[in-house]
Amino acid sequence: MHEDGNGGGRGDESHLSGSGVNQPEFLALERELTVLLRRARANQGEMAREVHPDLESSAYGLLVRLGECGGQRATELAAFIGVGKATMSRQLRALEDLGLVAREPDPADGRAWLVTLTPEGQERVGRVREARRARYARRLADWDPREVTELARLLHELNRGMEK
Repeated sequence: MHEDGNGGGRGDESHLSGSGVNQPEFLALERELTVLLRRARANQGEMAREVHPDLESSAYGLLVRLGECGGQRATELAAFIGVGKATMSRQLRALEDLGLVAREPDPADGRAWLVTLTPEGQERVGRVREARRARYARRLADWDPREVTELARLLHELNRGMEK
């Protein structure tokens, strides 16, 4: 992804008006992202069921976030996932009922709570993530490791660009 003096291309959307979005590279990008996202949604449901048979598909990403970042406030999690407070509260209650997360006082602010993975949650999420990485490794075994690194870099750039 090329960055220019406009903050990573943010101001470049005007040159895509009209027929620009119909250029073959953008049509191919849309098609491939659609396939990738459809497969990712299906895969997320499978991984959620592997963590716990009663786990909602949408809650899997929440568990992964907690596993990567440690304890977080519910408001931080809601903002990251992109849901409201009520939805986050409902999801957290369900995860607590499944024994996958716990709430503990925030040492930085005694009035607030941090949500953390329980040891059971850590074990289950870790096992599923390891199995997922093993599937990636098998499916990309014929790729050059530099290509895998480049794909990860480009996806990171895409995700960063989508946050803007």
